[in-house]
Amino acid sequence: MRLSQPDLWQQIFGDQWQPPATMVLVTAAFAIVVVTVNVLWRPARNVITIVHEAGHALVAVLAGRRLSGIRLHSDTSGVTVSRGKPEGPGMVCTALAGYIAPSLLGLAFAALLGADRVSAVLVICALLLFAVLVMIRNAYGVLSIVATGAVLFAVSWFATDEVQAAFAYLIAWFLLLGGVRPVAELQSKRRRGHARDSDADQLARLTGAPGFFWVGSFALINLGALVLACGWLLL
Repeated sequence: MRLSQPDLWQQIFGDQWQPPATMVLVTAAFAIVVVTVNVLWRPARNVITIVHEAGHALVAVLAGRRLSGIRLHSDTSGVTVSRGKPEGPGMVCTALAGYIAPSLLGLAFAALLGADRVSAVLVICALLLFAVLVMIRNAYGVLSIVATGAVLFAVSWFATDEVQAAFAYLIAWFLLLGGVRPVAELQSKRRRGHARDSDADQLARLTGAPGFFWVGSFALINLGALVLACGWLLL
């Protein structure tokens, strides 16, 4: 049966199945396990990298910079190349966006889930993956996006409403919690002198504020998003 535009809009943004509190807590616990257990975190971190680079790309475009492409690497790192003025507010905002993008997206998803908009979360994920895929410039990046999209498609197309809701909550929790760990990893690398071209150090060169200030800013924003989202998801 073909859905009309109003029907499709209602399916995505209308009233939807409300998950029990147990599901919310279980998905939160599972996300904590994924983020804290290294053997699970390593492959899952690719999702955080995708959102990180998407954050750079989106802000670069909004700041009037010309986006050249995105590359994702097998060590879960990534790089977004944009062209424009090498300094100024646009470049500062572009450099700032990466580490806070997963947490802010997770916060947006928490707001949608708090309003029982599960389908909207899945649709936004699909649009994000498609937009990043268009800008990917290496084979591993394409593989990462296609693999992530395949999981999203399978859940969105074949799973029950209950499974879709659990998956959407898991995505939100993972982005919120997974946005915090890379900031700690970044500072650990900086202490050992292994991240001299990190976003924080680029911001230090652009603004004059020390790199540690920017790492602290990332942490405060991401932890603040997590606390706020907990109120929306758990209460």
